[in-house]
Amino acid sequence: MKIAVIGAGIGGMAAAHDFLKAGHEVTLFEAADTVGGLAAGFKEPHWNWSVERFYHHWFQSDASMLGLIRELGWQDRVLFPRPYTVMYHEGKFYPFDSIPAALLYPGLGYGINKIRFGLVGLYLRLTNNWKALESVTVEAWMRKWAGDKVYEEMWEPMLVGKFGERYAKEVNMAWMWARLKSRTTRLGTYRGGFQQFSDDLAAVLRQRGAQIRLSTAVQNIEAQADGLALSVAGTGVETFDRVLSTVSPGIMARMAPSLAPDYLQGLLNLKSLGAVVMVLALRRKLSEKGYYWYNLPKKAGFPFLALVEHTNFLPAENYGGDHIVYCGDYLETDHEYFRLSQEELLQRFLPGLARVNPAFSPDWVRKSWLWKTNYAQPVPLLNHSRNIPDLKTPMPGLYFASMSQVYPWDRGTNYAVQVARKAAARILTEN
Repeated sequence: MKIAVIGAGIGGMAAAHDFLKAGHEVTLFEAADTVGGLAAGFKEPHWNWSVERFYHHWFQSDASMLGLIRELGWQDRVLFPRPYTVMYHEGKFYPFDSIPAALLYPGLGYGINKIRFGLVGLYLRLTNNWKALESVTVEAWMRKWAGDKVYEEMWEPMLVGKFGERYAKEVNMAWMWARLKSRTTRLGTYRGGFQQFSDDLAAVLRQRGAQIRLSTAVQNIEAQADGLALSVAGTGVETFDRVLSTVSPGIMARMAPSLAPDYLQGLLNLKSLGAVVMVLALRRKLSEKGYYWYNLPKKAGFPFLALVEHTNFLPAENYGGDHIVYCGDYLETDHEYFRLSQEELLQRFLPGLARVNPAFSPDWVRKSWLWKTNYAQPVPLLNHSRNIPDLKTPMPGLYFASMSQVYPWDRGTNYAVQVARKAAARILTEN
């Protein structure tokens, strides 16, 4: 078959890998000027490694991603350092990445609260019955079983940070189960960075005959008698036997407006948040204690949700001695951060860095980069499994695989690979 894959992110390229193995002709269309999708990176001339625009890592439990890497024979290119995560509480940072650290964390109080926190975490790790959890919100379930104190100190700040005040109280418990079920304390990356992985995978696909057409947007998809007609920017209409689209639901709806009304409306009904991320190259370490991931509750008044000192995970030598720090947030796309310029947002963020390290001075910043995307975090509401679009669309030959279909799992490259390869398997076996 002649197969088109729309989107050369890691998921789209994984699906292309399977199509090529099965002997088909594959063309990938990518609107951006590089492969990698939301895991794409950038690189300064004096860096040996790239840095992701939107922060990414792997977990040791990421079976789909690590399985693909084993198939490619690249296991020796994967690293799993042990970084250190801290929680903010009453003006101080406390380690929170192990059972002993959780027991010592003062934000949970003492006695029964810590026992309930531990028992709830153990139960969620052991159970596989996530379907029963999607009919109740995280707030209701956690208040009942973990208690108000544990919910308000631990889980509510996470929900508000990830989904904002608008959706925090509506997120279902199956989503929280998936986060706690699948995550590990060791985090993984690829030698050279995620862009290096994407480039290496793209090179393999090209060697095996795939066309990867960068800076080439697909504008429209229509069914016709002999297949699917793609209107491609700059080249006109091209015809394929099968098409796998890996774009966001909103872009998919605009790209294929003649989909059956129910399926089309289902795409439009899916909720998601965007992301705004500033990456800083500092002349000095921000955390002399080696802290990597800072959990910052919105109520504490920091100007960003996530603060990640990447070079407390990987050596600064990979980046020419620069100390790499991420400041980011999940936000609705009408938030003012989407309108502010890079310099305006930098001025908003700098005081937050001084709260983390009072010695911080703006002249530590050698350079900054600002990245924005309208589609970063799907929002899983009650009984969300009913809202997931089928991988096979009603348009004959057209399939769809996006982050919004990995539920109950959270978004990430592991599940992008999983859902895209699942769609590829259906394309290869269904008429």
